[in-house]
Amino acid sequence: QLQLVESGGGSVQAGGSLRLSCAASGYTYSWYCMGWFRQAPVKEREGVARIDSVGNTSYVDSVKGRFTISKDNAKNILYLQMNSLKPEDTAMYYCAAERRYFCSGGPMRAGEFDYWGQGTQVTVSS
Repeated sequence: QLQLVESGGGSVQAGGSLRLSCAASGYTYSWYCMGWFRQAPVKEREGVARIDSVGNTSYVDSVKGRFTISKDNAKNILYLQMNSLKPEDTAMYYCAAERRYFCSGGPMRAGEFDYWGQGTQVTVSS
């Protein structure tokens, strides 16, 4: 069983930065498609970024150029560097893992991911 624990959320002003971390334990970490999702109140969970076993990445259009997903396989940690934050980035952010070597194509779908963390809150004020 893979366990995921997020950290790094907080409150920042617009234009600021945060770095989220997701510590993984359990099965071999490198053989997963790893992703970050977010969910704002009364909105559906949205895929933000994902990275596959060889480091290929993809992002939702709204965060391209501002967010960077990365991972440290030696430490089993997934990161999300968030720069130029906007109030609309305010949400609960979740780390997720899918047991596949390459991430699937197309939009990120929450139902495709097998393991989830408990979430970390990000609040961006204007």
